[in-house]
Amino acid sequence: MKLRTSMMAAIGLAFAATAAHADINVGVTVSATGPAASLGIPEKNTIALMPTTIAGEKINYIVLDDASDTTSAVKNVRKLISEDKVDVVLGSTITPNSLAMIDVVAEAATPMISMAASARIVEPMDDKKRWVFKTPQNDAQMSTAIIEHMTNSGVKTVAFIGFSDAYGEGWYEQFSAVADARKLKLVANERFARTDTSVTGQVLKIMAAKPDAVLIAGSGTPAALPQKAFKERGFTGKIYQTHGVANNDFLRVCGKDCEGTFLPAGPVLVAAQLPDTNPVKKSALEYITKYEAAHGKGSVSTFGAHGWDSGVLLAAAVPTALKKAKPGTKEFRAALRDALEGLKEVPAAHGIFSMSPNDHLGLDQRARVMVQIQNGAWKLVK
Repeated sequence: MKLRTSMMAAIGLAFAATAAHADINVGVTVSATGPAASLGIPEKNTIALMPTTIAGEKINYIVLDDASDTTSAVKNVRKLISEDKVDVVLGSTITPNSLAMIDVVAEAATPMISMAASARIVEPMDDKKRWVFKTPQNDAQMSTAIIEHMTNSGVKTVAFIGFSDAYGEGWYEQFSAVADARKLKLVANERFARTDTSVTGQVLKIMAAKPDAVLIAGSGTPAALPQKAFKERGFTGKIYQTHGVANNDFLRVCGKDCEGTFLPAGPVLVAAQLPDTNPVKKSALEYITKYEAAHGKGSVSTFGAHGWDSGVLLAAAVPTALKKAKPGTKEFRAALRDALEGLKEVPAAHGIFSMSPNDHLGLDQRARVMVQIQNGAWKLVK
C-alpha cells in the first residue's frame, strides 16, 4: 500500500512539473495582410529579432496573422490562450482589433501588450483593462503636439477627416477636446473607410469650409487617399497626418502629394537626427541597427518599433515575475501583469516607459517629436 501511495505521489509530482512548462509562451497576433499590412509586416519582422531567452528561460513566439480583421483577431487570441497556453499576448496592430481582444484576455487573466494607438485600449482603467498595456503614444499626446504646431504656425481654423472606425473616433475625441481648449476652431468633421477608393465628397465639403489646415486621422497607406484628393483639388493649406502613417510604404503610395506634410512621431523615426542629449536616441538606434541588419538600410518603421517596445517591456518584466511563479501557470500570468505595471524608466525605441496602476502606457513627452516630409524623407522639426 505504501509503495502504491509513493508511486501515485511521484506521478502527481511529475504531472505538476509538466503542467507548468519551463518555457515562456508568447502569443502574437498582427495585421500582416489586409489594409493594415504596411503596419503589421514590420511588426511581424520585428518579432524575429526579439530575445529567445529571458532570465535563463526559453521564449517561444507563436505568431498569427489577423488580416486586419476584428473577428480574426479575436479568433487568434482565443486559440493562443486555449490551445497554445500562452503566458502573454502581443498585439494587435490596429485599434479595432485590440479593443475586441480585451474581453478575451481579461476573461483568461492573461496580460496583453497592444501595438495599437488609441487611448481607449487602456483608458479608463477598469477590471478588464488592468490586464492590458500598450506601446504606441496616446492620441491625446500626439494631438497636443499637432495643435501646438498649428497654433505656433498661425492656424486658426482646422478641418478633420478620419477613419470611420475606433481609430478615427478616438482621434476626433482627443483632438477636438485639445483644439477647443486652445481656441482652435473646427470647421468640418468627415469620415472614410480604410477600404474606400474615393473621398471626393468629403474633400469637397472640407474645402468649402476653407480651413487653414486639415488633419487626416488615418493609418498606413489608406491615409494617403484623402491627402492625394486634397492635392488634386488644389488645397493650399497645411496638411497634418497622425503618427499612424510613419512608414516608408506611406511615402511610396502618397509620393509627391505628401511633400510638406507635418506629423507627430516617435523619436525612432528620426533617431539619427536627434541630439546626443536626447534620452531616447541610444535605445532607438539599437532597434534601428538590428532591424536594418536584417532588412536593409532605410527599412525601419515606427510600427515595427512598437512591436520591439512590447518585447522590451516583456524582457524587463519577466525576471520579476519569475521570482513569484513558474511559466504556464495562472500565478505567473498574474505576476507578469503586476511586473509590467511596476516598470519604471525603461528605455525603448519610442520613449522611456514608466507604468502605474492607472497608466498602462507610461510614456511622457520624451516619446514624441514633430516631423515634416521633405524631399520624400522624414525631417525632424526643430
